[in-house]
Amino acid sequence: MALKSVKIPHRKNTKDAKPIRMDAPQLLYFSAVQHIGAPAKPTVKIGDEVKVGTLIFEAAGAISSPVYSSVSGKVKKIEDMLQSNGTYQQCIVIENDGQMTLDESIKAPEINDYESFVSAVFASGVVGLGGAGFPTAVKLDVKDVSRIEQIIINGAECEPYITSDTRTMLDRADDIAFGVELLKKYLGAKNIIFGIENNKSECIAEMKKIAGVEVKALPSIYPQGAEKVLVYNTTGKVIEEGKLPIDAGVIVINCTTLAAVASYVKTGLPLVEKCVTVDGSAVNEPKNVIVPIGTPVSAVFEFCGGFKEEPAKVIYGGPMMGVSIADMNVPVTKQTNALIALNEQDATPKKTTSCIRCGRCTNTCPFGLAPVAFAKALEQNDMEAMKHLHANLCMECGCCAYVCPAGIPLVQQNKMAKAALAAYLKKEKEEKK
Repeated sequence: MALKSVKIPHRKNTKDAKPIRMDAPQLLYFSAVQHIGAPAKPTVKIGDEVKVGTLIFEAAGAISSPVYSSVSGKVKKIEDMLQSNGTYQQCIVIENDGQMTLDESIKAPEINDYESFVSAVFASGVVGLGGAGFPTAVKLDVKDVSRIEQIIINGAECEPYITSDTRTMLDRADDIAFGVELLKKYLGAKNIIFGIENNKSECIAEMKKIAGVEVKALPSIYPQGAEKVLVYNTTGKVIEEGKLPIDAGVIVINCTTLAAVASYVKTGLPLVEKCVTVDGSAVNEPKNVIVPIGTPVSAVFEFCGGFKEEPAKVIYGGPMMGVSIADMNVPVTKQTNALIALNEQDATPKKTTSCIRCGRCTNTCPFGLAPVAFAKALEQNDMEAMKHLHANLCMECGCCAYVCPAGIPLVQQNKMAKAALAAYLKKEKEEKK
C-alpha cells in the first residue's frame, strides 16, 4: 500500500530544454552554509588570488562540507550577507577575472578502497543536490558496509516546474552509470534501485540501460521524491521516527548527486557549478541553466531574458518546499535546483479563513499527522502533547497546506511547532544530565 499523497500540476515546461552554460558574473558570493550541518570556515583572506577549484571554505565539524571557488579572481570581501533562508551567513565575495583559470591542484583522486572513496566524496564538496544539502560523504560513511541492503537512486523529481534532475538522467547517463559502478565497487552494493516517476518515460528508458540497476516506475504523485516516502514505495521499509535510512539498511542518493560524485572521481574538479531550472509565469525564457555557484539570482534571471511581467514572488527551489526570497542578490548555492518567478495571479495565496475541521490535512499527510492538533498544542504550549502527536515526523512537504480549503499556512505553523518541540526536548535533555 502506497503512502498518502496529492496530485499536483507538473508544469515540466523545461523537460526538453538541454542545459545552457552561462558565463560567470563579475562578482560572486559564496556562503559558508551550503549544506546541512556546521558552517564551513574560510581558508582565504581579503586580497587573496583564487582559481577555479581553489578551496575557499573548509568543513568544520562532523557534518559539514568544503566550498570551492567557481571562478578565478581575487577575494574582495568576507562579510555576513542575507541568504535565501532569511538568515545572515558569512560570505566570501570574489571578483571574477574572466580567465576561468583552473587551480593547479586539480587532479583525479587516487581511490583504492572504501575509506579512500569516502574521503574523495568528502573532498568533492558534493552534498544532496536534490535540495536537501546533506553532506554526501557523511551519508556514505556507514563504517560497516554490510549494513547496506539497498541503495536507492532518487530520480522522482516530483515538484512542479523542476527538471534539472530529468536533464541529468538524459544528458549525464554516463556519469550516473559510472557512479553506479563506484557504489558497487566500494560499498559492495548488490541491490540498487532507481526510483523514477512514471511521467518520465525517456528517463526510465535511459536508466534501464545501466547494468545491474532495477528501475521502478513510480506513480507521479507528490511527495514521491521525499526520502522516507521513496524508501517505502520502493522497498516497503518504514523508517521510524528519529531514525535514518541506514537504520533500515538503506542509502538514498539523488541522481544528480551521484553524477557529481562520478564527475569528481573522473576529473578531480570539485563541485563548482549547478544545473538550475528557471521557470514560472513571470519568466521571459524558461530554461535549464548551468550556473557557477555563487552567482546572484538576479544574474540568472537576466540570462533567461529577464521578466515578461513583474514577479510577485520569487521562489528558491520548488513551489511546494522552496522558500520565497526577498532579495534578488542572494546567490546560487550547491542546494539550488530551481528558481521560480511567479506573476501576481499565480503568487496570490488563498484567502485565509477559519479552520472548518474537514480533516483534509490529516487525510493527505503521507504520515497521517494532524497539523490542526499541532497548532492547538503550540497555542497551549503543551509540548508533551506535541511529542505524542509526533510533530518531528513532519517533513514540511506542504501537502496539508495545498489541500486546505481555508488557506491556512499550515507549513509555517508546523515549522513553529517543530521548533518549539526541539527547544523543549533540548532543555529536557540538559535537565536530565
